[in-house]
Amino acid sequence: MESIASKLTWVDYAIIVGYIALLLIIGLRSSLLGKAKQQESLFLANKSLGWASIGFNMWATNVGPSMLLAFASIGYTTGIVAVNFDWYAFVFLLLLALVFAPRYLAADVMTLPEFMGKRYGDTTRSILAWYSLVKMLISWLSLGLFAGGFLIRQVLGVPMWISVVVLVFFAAFFTYIGGLKTIARINIFQMLLLIAVSCLLTVLGLHQVGGFSALYKGVPSGFWNLIRPASDPDYPWHAILLGYPVAAIAFFCTDQAMVQSVLGAKNLEQGQLGVNFIAWLKILSLPLFILTGVLCAVLYPNLADPTQAYLTMVTNLFPTGLNGLVIVVLIAVLVGTIGSSLNSLSTVFTMDIYVKRLNPTASKAQIVRVGRLTILVGCLFAIMMALAIDQIKGLNLFDVFQSVLGFIAPPLSVVFLLTVFWKRTSRLAINVVLSLGSAFSLGVGAAYLWVFTPDKYTFWPHYLLLSFYIFVILMGAAILLSFVGRKEDLAVIPYLAVKTTKTVKWAWGSLIVVMMLLYAIFSGH
Repeated sequence: MESIASKLTWVDYAIIVGYIALLLIIGLRSSLLGKAKQQESLFLANKSLGWASIGFNMWATNVGPSMLLAFASIGYTTGIVAVNFDWYAFVFLLLLALVFAPRYLAADVMTLPEFMGKRYGDTTRSILAWYSLVKMLISWLSLGLFAGGFLIRQVLGVPMWISVVVLVFFAAFFTYIGGLKTIARINIFQMLLLIAVSCLLTVLGLHQVGGFSALYKGVPSGFWNLIRPASDPDYPWHAILLGYPVAAIAFFCTDQAMVQSVLGAKNLEQGQLGVNFIAWLKILSLPLFILTGVLCAVLYPNLADPTQAYLTMVTNLFPTGLNGLVIVVLIAVLVGTIGSSLNSLSTVFTMDIYVKRLNPTASKAQIVRVGRLTILVGCLFAIMMALAIDQIKGLNLFDVFQSVLGFIAPPLSVVFLLTVFWKRTSRLAINVVLSLGSAFSLGVGAAYLWVFTPDKYTFWPHYLLLSFYIFVILMGAAILLSFVGRKEDLAVIPYLAVKTTKTVKWAWGSLIVVMMLLYAIFSGH
């Protein structure tokens, strides 16, 4: 495959330089405007975010370079089944908007460990803070950086270590100087750019194929099915139905990187509408990302490596002078994911570890300084982990991302679901699941991914079912421990008892109808 680097012209370089300059202007301007309230701006954007900023920022955090790589790759090999991992998410985003968000905002917290600490005490807060840090370092920073480095290696042919070092420090710059408000402003611009460039690639691909009819007939009919039979080796329907919710609850409802935008909302209504907005945006994953891979399967059916699908389309379809836009989009999605992740990492460590445990009397200047130092340390860790992930064998990229999240998620899903829905849940149960349960879940994950890899050892169930089994074991243990231990007088979880507005009801009602129609359309082929 001809590299994009060999096709770059002075126009492409001008686009890249201009884009980076524009990002620097936006970032520096936002940083200077927020200097008066630096601590609040760095972490929660002064609680000033509206629904559009929340939705775009959450989407930017979610998309990442992995979306471009993995969705195109899985679209190339198996069709649209992977869109379940975005469309099915609306159920759990609804759970965030209507169940979790009113409690988070009523508790007036900066972090989710702080929220849990208000109910179960400081020990629980510390355990969850450390686990959240591990989760963000691995599932957000390291995987996102790895995907970005992988793409840059494909584009420019430079070694992985050079790719990740350059990328992570560029992404960290905006978080370092401006925090959540700067990242949120940049992400609105970047996601609009991503939509535009991805739409252009899809349109060019459809034109080359000969239209929707030719595309539909050019691949096996199973490519258009969202629901696969239970015997399907890659994505059986029951594995997605049972396993995906475990990761989705942890990902959308309990993850600091995703929820932080909601914590920075002006009010509950804006937070609920922002979550609704990302659910609408996730519908676009089919035409913008997965369809790229399906188109590539028709146009270039004999790729040696499916992960080359996205860049194969770009290299062959984008005219000279527009390849710079691709480099720009790679920068955009990386800054969105890594920037939001670093901001959340900094918030959790600074507020839940440094201020709570190490220096309760810290000044605002000290808090900001530690927050920024955490960003730099997070960068170094992410670089090392990205290089380690590059050594994983036996899984495609999409499965690597989903399986890593699937092993991190079960303890979080268990403790947050029980906290919100079952008042009898004990402090002992929560602490055991977060500590011993997390060690068990991560240990199984390490064995699956690095020690007894599924390409050599066939005794493993599907990784989604494995995640579900771990969830069931930990849930059973938590319930048992809650009944065995003495009943505790725990703090009541506050709830923002604000009547759901008509706008919120209409937004979610419309989305539910649309999602039901989409599943009906793409499940009958």
